[in-house]
Amino acid sequence: MVEMIELVKLVGEENVLDDAGVLEEYTRDMSFVRPISPRCVVKPKSAGEVQGIVKWANDTGTPLVPVSSGPPHFHGDTIPGTSIKGVVMVDLSRMRQIIRVDRRNRVVMIEPGVTFGELIPALEKEDLSPLMTLAPRSSKSVVTSFLEREPITKPRFHWEAMDPLLCTEVIYGSGDLFRTGSAGGPGTIEEQWKVGRAQARGMGPSQVDFTRLLQAAQGTMGIITWATVKCIPLPKVKETYLVASENVERLIEFAYKILWKKLGEQCLILNGLSLASIMAADSERIKALRDKLPPWVLVYSIEGAGLLPREKVDYQREESVEVAKSFGLALKTTIPGIKAKDVSVALSQPSAEPYWKLRYKGGCQDIFFLTTMDKTPGFIKKVHELAGDYQYPLENIGVYIQPMVQGTNCHCEFELVYNPRVPGEAEKVRRFIIEGSQELADMGAFFSRPYGSWTSIAYAGNEQTAAGHRKLKNIFDPNWIMNPGKLCFGHAYE
Repeated sequence: MVEMIELVKLVGEENVLDDAGVLEEYTRDMSFVRPISPRCVVKPKSAGEVQGIVKWANDTGTPLVPVSSGPPHFHGDTIPGTSIKGVVMVDLSRMRQIIRVDRRNRVVMIEPGVTFGELIPALEKEDLSPLMTLAPRSSKSVVTSFLEREPITKPRFHWEAMDPLLCTEVIYGSGDLFRTGSAGGPGTIEEQWKVGRAQARGMGPSQVDFTRLLQAAQGTMGIITWATVKCIPLPKVKETYLVASENVERLIEFAYKILWKKLGEQCLILNGLSLASIMAADSERIKALRDKLPPWVLVYSIEGAGLLPREKVDYQREESVEVAKSFGLALKTTIPGIKAKDVSVALSQPSAEPYWKLRYKGGCQDIFFLTTMDKTPGFIKKVHELAGDYQYPLENIGVYIQPMVQGTNCHCEFELVYNPRVPGEAEKVRRFIIEGSQELADMGAFFSRPYGSWTSIAYAGNEQTAAGHRKLKNIFDPNWIMNPGKLCFGHAYE
């Protein structure tokens, strides 16, 4: 009780919540991680309050689980570890300030509670646009999206895995406040602004890449209190095209070519179910649209900003048309059931409610990993074989292929939609994910974001990596209070 009084002093009584109804929201998510109820939820408003909470947790031996995005959650990373009791959830959703927009350097500094829906209009005022993930849910934190390395839909701006995340301010598990990248100094942030610096270099301080340590760490190292993120100029001219095909191989060849030529902006491949789920409002409309759509569609945009935007779009369109013809494809503004301009609108903003992955059946679990585009047909074939093994309908599998790092690799995602109210469907999907993911890993799938059962896949046979991570954990979170039970710091999936 005395411990809780100290917590209330830090953030105020109204921001320490232990009502059973509130705790239920943090006890479970859409994943198959075993539900565990936290002790309470605390909602800080500033970095100082976060630092106070972390120091309090060290003094009392209390585990902390940070969360920035609102529900629904899908991966189990914000569910307390199964062997941990008395967990306090640190909900950062009150920290939603857009601290600074730097038009000249195309950088925005934001707190972790800021969503894409809040960021887009703020950047538009400065003639900028965020680099978007694929139709993120309306409650999704921008900072969390990029901390978790969710892929952006414009691979031309993706130069390495950390993009578009730049610098961060973090309260490590030790209670120390630290600024990564060029934000580390010299001078305070305000002093850096006065001389024109914009916290636009993610690596550092010195030659150590501290920001990379925090990516995909699932909150096991510390709590981010702000981050800087790359932006791009708001296009003055934009044309979006749909490239349809009966087989995915030709679209992959086309994607490789246009990315090699540095043409276009948006470039992603969806199968009929994924595209229909994004574009249609409910289950019946999704099914009807899926049946009209071609099996595979590449969404491709050409955008012009800065000097001579129309001329840029014109020459890129002309060359893109020729490249498409060389593969027997065509750039179209309309395909059966859908218009390119409507797809462009849908992909330039967060998903409408309900979230697009939940519209068709009410439940969805993903299998996603990194590979190269040329290998994705083999993975698609394997997933279809697994669907037969688990008696899972092929028509209920969405596929999303997102080129990354200039097309040198890609995010490959399979969306397994199901009705959680139908007995047995959830268990079928659970087995599909756990057992099927291992078979995909055996084929070379790289699970770079190891949630749940993927932890053992990611670290299997690589104890040196796990040992290295534990050494870093001991440095930055010496009492292991930050989200214990995740990654190689224990297992939360049972």
